[in-house]
Amino acid sequence: MNPRRRSKPIQIGGVTVGGDAPIVVQSMTKTDTRDVRATIAQIKELEDRGCELVRVAVPDMKAAEAISPIKQGVSIPIIADIHFDYRLALMALVAGADGLRLNPGNISEPEKVKKIVQAARERGVPIRIGVNAGSLPKPKKPKLSTAEQMVEAALEQVRLLESLDFDLIKVSLKAFDVPTTIEAYQNIARKIAYPLHLGVTEAGTPRTGIIRSTVGIGTLLYQGIGDTIRVSLTAHPREEVIAGYEILKSLNLRQHGPVLVSCPSCGRAEVDIIKLAEAVEKELTKITKPIKVAVMGCVVNGPGEAKDADIGIACGKGRAVLFKKGKKIKTIEERDFVVALMAEVERF
Repeated sequence: MNPRRRSKPIQIGGVTVGGDAPIVVQSMTKTDTRDVRATIAQIKELEDRGCELVRVAVPDMKAAEAISPIKQGVSIPIIADIHFDYRLALMALVAGADGLRLNPGNISEPEKVKKIVQAARERGVPIRIGVNAGSLPKPKKPKLSTAEQMVEAALEQVRLLESLDFDLIKVSLKAFDVPTTIEAYQNIARKIAYPLHLGVTEAGTPRTGIIRSTVGIGTLLYQGIGDTIRVSLTAHPREEVIAGYEILKSLNLRQHGPVLVSCPSCGRAEVDIIKLAEAVEKELTKITKPIKVAVMGCVVNGPGEAKDADIGIACGKGRAVLFKKGKKIKTIEERDFVVALMAEVERF
């Protein structure tokens, strides 16, 4: 893995993004922001999953004003997602937004951006320049590739903000096409020192969206690029947070909650390892501390992998051996597999 790209740290509420700070996991609410109660409830669910920043849609003034009561009911910083109308950004700032996301594809007029920047600078609120491949400004160089156009759009906005003496900047360049996304981030990472927010936009439902996001985000993180991530899914946003942490854990970049090691099962298995692993995975969602749990189905890899885990189970016909830190604890009957395993996890 490449060393992490050194970026300029910025502060979004109480969360540091960039520099030496851990890579931040964020999401976006799927509720109507104007429904304060529902939005607070969903953000609290995200907080329980470890979400560190949350973005809310701001389609009108009522949604912008709702940021104030929403902030009173939650603990994590709120980022206002702004499109088309610069006045929504101004109202969101008045309401206490901790960050703004602006799309240069639909808010690019210098005078309007200047008003937003002035208000953000007075409050010390960072701005994310959020470029999307599907809503790019009219290209000044039509022969450029989509990735190159994305980079040019971001750089033009960066230069505008810098000319206004503003450097609390974060940048994202998202596309549905994974190679385009990777190329755009690789390109801009060499040109600016601001923190980068990674994501693959409109990635899809969990089955396909997690794969697309993992390939795109994971590739960039492995190359040392990225300071905060969002896994965009057509699903409840808690799934985005869970997937985000799984990507970071798979690269040993963050430890958050359990890691489940389970064999894929095959004709050698003498228990229903798929059903067992699913049951254990469900139970592990209640655990927030880092722990490595192994659920193995036969004698080929089972004992070795189970012994490598903090807590592990290696199954045979009707019985299994329970391990803790490489040492055998006891043999258990099949009816007790989940209960005994989770009891040891809780004790650990």
